[in-house]
Amino acid sequence: MESNVIVYTSHGCPYCKKVKEQLTAWGISYEERNVSENKEYFDQLQQKKIFGTPATYINGKLVLGFQEPKMRKLLELPDDYEGPVSGVATSENEVSAAPSDSQEEGIFKSVDASILDDVYDLVTIGGGPAGASAAVYAARGRLKTLVIDKAPSAGTLAITHKIANYPGVKEELTGLELLQRMQEQAHDFGAIFVRTNVLSVDFSDPEIKKLEVPEGTIKAKSVFIAVGAKAPSSKIKGEEEFTGRGVSYCSTCDAAFFQERTVIVAGDNEEAVHEAETLSKFCKEVRLLIPTGILKGDVDLSTLESKDNVKVYKKYRVKEIVGENNVEKAIIQNDQKELETWDVDGVFLYLAGMKPGTDFLKGAVKRDSEGYIDVDESLQTSVAGIFAGGDARRTPIKQAVLSAADGAIAALGADKHVNKRSQLRPQYS
Repeated sequence: MESNVIVYTSHGCPYCKKVKEQLTAWGISYEERNVSENKEYFDQLQQKKIFGTPATYINGKLVLGFQEPKMRKLLELPDDYEGPVSGVATSENEVSAAPSDSQEEGIFKSVDASILDDVYDLVTIGGGPAGASAAVYAARGRLKTLVIDKAPSAGTLAITHKIANYPGVKEELTGLELLQRMQEQAHDFGAIFVRTNVLSVDFSDPEIKKLEVPEGTIKAKSVFIAVGAKAPSSKIKGEEEFTGRGVSYCSTCDAAFFQERTVIVAGDNEEAVHEAETLSKFCKEVRLLIPTGILKGDVDLSTLESKDNVKVYKKYRVKEIVGENNVEKAIIQNDQKELETWDVDGVFLYLAGMKPGTDFLKGAVKRDSEGYIDVDESLQTSVAGIFAGGDARRTPIKQAVLSAADGAIAALGADKHVNKRSQLRPQYS
């Protein structure tokens, strides 16, 4: 029996993209209702007391946010199901679940027999700044290069609202715009980009490495692991219960739902400040809570503090989110470690740390207790010909420019490995 799936989305919503990409990967057709483009859809969510996107209805059952296990359960998909090899038919008003060539996302194509038949000099797992940079250097160095990415528009850089400090780029760009420039440059040099998911790896053969994807086995002489990182739940009591009902992680997606309302923004990073600024244009009152009391990075609070409808609270923490059907109150621990109860309509959270998405590697390469991959100064892992960089390795700070540098180093290392050189061969022009 075919499932009836409706996805409410909005512009600039990274989790909406993740939901759609996951449904596509599973071969599930769905109807998209964009609340940014159609007020009727916006009103439908408000009538249902839903204040955020994505909101996905699967056979009438609601899934708020991106909850892959719950979606899988409602769709009655086996735990090991990753998706069909080929496309599926859909009706005219539905989104095709498995993209045909005409529906592929930019330079990303589907995995076909030609991809599986070939042996690549370098395969990068991840198409973010590290993977794209590696592809630029590798393809320009005449290595046969393949880039694998399961969600091209949902990585850390891709969902960054504004980039203004990337060397050589004078104009302000969104993270996605910068990333697409990198990817297109690599593509122009001959790199191939495919959209699929690496399920497992086999690095036991010293010559040919194997990557298992839903479509089959991809073969490579060297591999660069640039999978990036993901945010675990911040585990605040009530957070999961009220996600989409007042708890949000994206002001761009959900600010319109909170016009003339009071919201909390909790976080100690640049993203939290940016989100508070966005919300201040819509909300009656924005309360920015900085749990540690110190903002990470070079962040200026003066503009935010000058706004009449914004209040900043240092060393204040959200301990619990409460309500009946929607967020109504938040239990706050103040700077004296006393509990207060605030009446609020929404809570925007930017608290969670990032963890590398390396679980699929299992024991293939050496990792530390948190999943970060151990590498040497050339970014080679415990296995010859396997490199790792970007957020997949432990670094003191996370920046796109540093990930791009990792990609360049790894590509030169791959060139040395594949061509059996005695030393690295730099590219000076």
